[in-house]
Amino acid sequence: MAKSKGVRIVITLECTECRTNPSKRSNGVSRYTTMKNRRNTTARLELKKFCRYCNDHTTHREIK
Repeated sequence: MAKSKGVRIVITLECTECRTNPSKRSNGVSRYTTMKNRRNTTARLELKKFCRYCNDHTTHREIK
């Protein structure tokens, strides 16, 4: 029998600076994975993390 989906899900955080700024376009886009509780945090998560392509702490937003 398959288990039902739990409350905690794995999400991907992506750098907003690398994605939106065309002049700063580099080889890649910084991505992190983390978990969140879907009942407590229904909105998209937004955290400041280090982007190795921007070489700075930038806002990372949850993507699908």
